[in-house]
Amino acid sequence: MRVPAVAAALLSLIVSVPAAQQVPDPEARLRELAITLPPVDPPFANYVRAVRTGNLVFLAGHGPCGDLDARPEYKGKVGRNRTVEEGYVAARATAVCLLASLKAEIGDLRKVRRFVKVLGMVNATEDFTMHPRVINGASDLLVEVFGDRGRHARSAVGMISLPLNITVEIELVVEVDPA
Repeated sequence: MRVPAVAAALLSLIVSVPAAQQVPDPEARLRELAITLPPVDPPFANYVRAVRTGNLVFLAGHGPCGDLDARPEYKGKVGRNRTVEEGYVAARATAVCLLASLKAEIGDLRKVRRFVKVLGMVNATEDFTMHPRVINGASDLLVEVFGDRGRHARSAVGMISLPLNITVEIELVVEVDPA
């Protein structure tokens, strides 16, 4: 049975998905962005990096990975000895560490359905008010890597101090495929 040309054209429009709507492969996107996930650091205290319950993964508060004494640019208070731009970079680096912990928990980042919630804490002076601009470093990376699945609800708040004087600490809640 022949399909009329008009019907065939309509069918091809329905079946094809525009590139903007395609779900990106986060593993491939990380390679394209030249981002290598670091080894997962052991927890700083008596807790675990991630807890999975059902289809949700709760990631504990993370700062930038690695030896912070060797990376002093990720330490300090925004509004005093760190700029908004430096805070943004620290938040982006922290998001990379969160992705490493997430991958360690679920095995493959393609299992991510969506990022549900981000809590971004900024080590800031009491008069600093640009917390969202700092935490955009993490949010922007999640969208770059996961597309629309990286969009999330978010809180960006200021703290009088953070552990080890890190510039940012970030927590995530992520929905993943069933186990």
